[in-house]
Amino acid sequence: MITKSIEIKLPRGLEARPVAELVQLASRYESTVHIEAQSKKVNAKSIMGMMTLSLSSGEAVTVIADGSDEESAVAGVENFLQGLAN
Repeated sequence: MITKSIEIKLPRGLEARPVAELVQLASRYESTVHIEAQSKKVNAKSIMGMMTLSLSSGEAVTVIADGSDEESAVAGVENFLQGLAN
């Protein structure tokens, strides 16, 4: 299991479209991927769960991945949240 704190650097935060893109990205990995913020831990592969977080640019989240491709999953989510990849 890998846990990493990441600051969201997307200019408009995680509104509907970026959440959908993040869910699609997380779903590409075999590992379980969770995002933890504001005392909530949600499955990053769940659009409804991710929408409940209402995350803004500048907020810090913890990404937790567990499985065969956990390193790639954390790196992919980190790149996305920092605006480096879609």
